[in-house]
Amino acid sequence: GGLALPQSSRLRGWTGRLLLQVLLCGWVWGSELTFELPDNAKQCFYEDITIGTKCTLEFQVVTGGHYDVDCRLEDPDGTVLYKEMKKQYDSFTFTAAKNGTYKFCFSNEFSTFTHKTVYFDFQVGEDPPLFPNENRVTALTQMESACVSIHEALKSVIDYQTHFRLREAQGRSRAEDLNTRVAFWSIGEAFILLVVSISQVVLLRSFFSDKKTTTTRVGS
Repeated sequence: GGLALPQSSRLRGWTGRLLLQVLLCGWVWGSELTFELPDNAKQCFYEDITIGTKCTLEFQVVTGGHYDVDCRLEDPDGTVLYKEMKKQYDSFTFTAAKNGTYKFCFSNEFSTFTHKTVYFDFQVGEDPPLFPNENRVTALTQMESACVSIHEALKSVIDYQTHFRLREAQGRSRAEDLNTRVAFWSIGEAFILLVVSISQVVLLRSFFSDKKTTTTRVGS
């Protein structure tokens, strides 16, 4: 017969394939994007959704100004489902009431000179089952149950990683902005100190400079 792999090798290979399937399934649904939103600008996105689909829109302003943006979500008929002004971050969940193209827009039109960096995650529908027969009547095997648990844990890890990456980017932006302000303040202080020092030197020299005096004798 053919070459038979040891039991541990077969188990590692099977586990590796299952983990690969878990990782791939985690990226099937949802759209994530980080984009630049200039000042006085508006950016819209469109998504085709079928009726009865549960959707979640989550966004956060990463950098720029006061870290706020306007957000608006409309159904195919133009009915406003969600509208918030100058929000730093938010999350909105809804169920599509009709088929068609849904539109959500981010606006920075209230800002005159500050551009923003915006992140959003638009989840459409539920994740597909990890196994085709996951919803069967019989119970899952121990290996399948472990894979489902790993799949859920990995989704949580991805969410936490995204959250902390956004916080890190926002913190770095604040630190760079603070560093720029401190640098300009230090330059201004150095310039003022230089001007004051020169003024003091000139003033002291004027006190100790010799003044030539002239005397005139008047004879009788």
